[in-house]
Amino acid sequence: MNGVHDMGGMDGFGKVEVEANEPTFHEKWEGRVMAMVRAMGAAGAFNIDMSRFAQERLPPHIYLASSYYRRWLLGLEGNLVNRGFVTASELTVGHASEPAKPLKRGKFGIDDVERIMVRGKFGRTAQAPAKFRAGDRVRAKNIHPVTHTRLPRYVRGHIGVVERDHGVHVFPDSAATEAGENPQWLYTVVFDGTELWGADSDPTVNISIDAFEPYLEKA
Repeated sequence: MNGVHDMGGMDGFGKVEVEANEPTFHEKWEGRVMAMVRAMGAAGAFNIDMSRFAQERLPPHIYLASSYYRRWLLGLEGNLVNRGFVTASELTVGHASEPAKPLKRGKFGIDDVERIMVRGKFGRTAQAPAKFRAGDRVRAKNIHPVTHTRLPRYVRGHIGVVERDHGVHVFPDSAATEAGENPQWLYTVVFDGTELWGADSDPTVNISIDAFEPYLEKA
């Protein structure tokens, strides 16, 4: 979707300031938010792509004014309310007022935490041959889906070269809308800076993105 989150290639946001010795969390509540998101994902309330899509749907003025983990928190609240696990009034008062909706994978205990914290595996078995291979010239399709997509807006319609084939993986665009895994081939595609931003771009700049096969067409 063409939300405010898709900032790649945009001007006016200033220099990225690197914080020396940046801690994992700046406040205690940030760690708790991350734990809640991981816990609800592990319990089957939603998947990672649904979590990203929830943040992308935040109103622009809220998204831009929120810190990284505040976006996580707002996305979490939205997913829990929209999927019927809590009500908006329960979030306001801070406690349950009615029996909870069952979770797909149920509850888990302290002994399950280490397993849950291991990153999921998203590679899948190929159902069809890859359409592209390293060295192929491809064009990123000029698409504007109204739901979640991993194709950056700034590469759409531009030509790049396939650098690497990563095999077949769960397709985020489908997973985010509960339309199934719909596994697709995934490639690294390299674009010249001048192809993306014209003659004023630094001619030494190359941009690499990971692009799923449905995003690409032969150039």
